[in-house]
Amino acid sequence: MNIAALLRSAALVTAVALIPATTATMAQVDGRAGPEFAKLFAVFQRVKSSYVEPVEDDVLIRGAIDGMLAALDPHSAYLDGGDLQRLETMIDGNYSGLGLSVVLEDGAVKVVSPFRGSPADSAGIKAGDFITHLDGKLIYGGSLDDAVAQMRGPSGTSIRLTIFRPGREEPLEVDVTRGVIELEPVTHAMEPGNIGVITVNEFSADVGADVFAAWQAIQKKAPGGRVSGLVLDLRNNPGGSLDESVALADLFLTDGRIVSQRGRARGETMLYDAETVYRGDMADGVPMIVLINAGSASASEIVAGALQDHRRALIMGERSFGKGSVQSLLPLGPDAALKLTTARYFTPSGKSVQEGGIKPDIAVPQLSDPDLALRVKYQTRESDLRGHLINELGIKDEEMEADKAPDPRFQLTAAQLEQQGVKDFQLHYAMETLRRTTRSTVALRPARK
Repeated sequence: MNIAALLRSAALVTAVALIPATTATMAQVDGRAGPEFAKLFAVFQRVKSSYVEPVEDDVLIRGAIDGMLAALDPHSAYLDGGDLQRLETMIDGNYSGLGLSVVLEDGAVKVVSPFRGSPADSAGIKAGDFITHLDGKLIYGGSLDDAVAQMRGPSGTSIRLTIFRPGREEPLEVDVTRGVIELEPVTHAMEPGNIGVITVNEFSADVGADVFAAWQAIQKKAPGGRVSGLVLDLRNNPGGSLDESVALADLFLTDGRIVSQRGRARGETMLYDAETVYRGDMADGVPMIVLINAGSASASEIVAGALQDHRRALIMGERSFGKGSVQSLLPLGPDAALKLTTARYFTPSGKSVQEGGIKPDIAVPQLSDPDLALRVKYQTRESDLRGHLINELGIKDEEMEADKAPDPRFQLTAAQLEQQGVKDFQLHYAMETLRRTTRSTVALRPARK
């Protein structure tokens, strides 16, 4: 594994090298840490000499590192071996497995979202599901890395997942055949009424260029090249490269700030402005809606926040995940690295999305989901994760969703929508909104002062 190459391909915010330090060097950094290191070393020696079974040094050291980072926040981690390979895979967007994004929540493997069109998606696995067994073997209480490693495997092989789905009394057993997951970061379509739809599934390398190419393809399909409206779908997009989120937002902005990040260390406070990656608004004058939901995180929130603050697009859907922190990959020798939270990011208006997320201009529930009520009840956001960073403004989640009155526009059931041929109500509502919208009401609204 080439750490330098990985850093370049990941387009991470910083590439500050950490030099492995001796005990004497660490003592020089902060003399007050000496007694604490002595405690750590004393525990190490006692475990080595008195534990019921022999324990290898690397097991204890790795456990100490993992425990240290677990005391910080959910997004900081030590990466080596298979962990680095998985990071490289995420950037390349090509691997063999089930196509799931998962997290570890209180010892349980929880599905953040299945990738669209993946074997997991086809098998009916949903966001919010808990995977308890793999091929009948209990994985609760184990490590996330072990669970992910077991779920991956050669294309064509099968694995049985036992799933607990909140709201259902009995667990589900689902056989899923692994496939080659070739993640398509960007897909596009031209819908009736000359409405273009660009879906961004993740922020891997070259997403900005891919969205630009998708827009050009949509223009070619439109009569006379005139597109009546554009939907940018960022739902269930967990994020990725900060640089690519800036590039994507810059495609639609002609001036002003896109995002700022503020950190404690020197060099971690950075400003990103429009017109630094792409010149002009590629869809100038075209009404635009951005779709987000609780699975839209990090880089997705940067784009939605920038376009919302500049009034370039109408934000529609559900409040986003609320991950407003930046992780930097810091090398630790040739085969290991530290993924460390080094900064918070802020929208152009100076708002931190940490915990609170991006609130849509128009809240639209996903009525076509038959399990909507259960999914909303058990939805996970950044503020639900143990040890998450606290919003500096102290805004509580319930204050972000104060209006609980029923909306007369959203009364149809999933079954009724299916009878009408509507499989994705949020996308359907966005396109209907654009079809009855003039350019001036969405695309050319004055920016907030």
